[in-house]
Amino acid sequence: MKQGNLTMTVEEAATALNISRSLAYEAARDGRIPTIRIGRRLLVSRRALEKLLEEPQPLNLTPADR
Repeated sequence: MKQGNLTMTVEEAATALNISRSLAYEAARDGRIPTIRIGRRLLVSRRALEKLLEEPQPLNLTPADR
């Protein structure tokens, strides 16, 4: 992930959060990781992810109950 980019892929967000790719996609799908869809691409805003991590409540990345 390049430092100057405004967005990152879900895979790059997974790496940044130190979580698995599949958990990142699940969290993106149910809204725990904020995403932007541009055409067929699913992107994560660097600013939105940083803001999410700065909030005082813990980020719940445990898999949702099915």
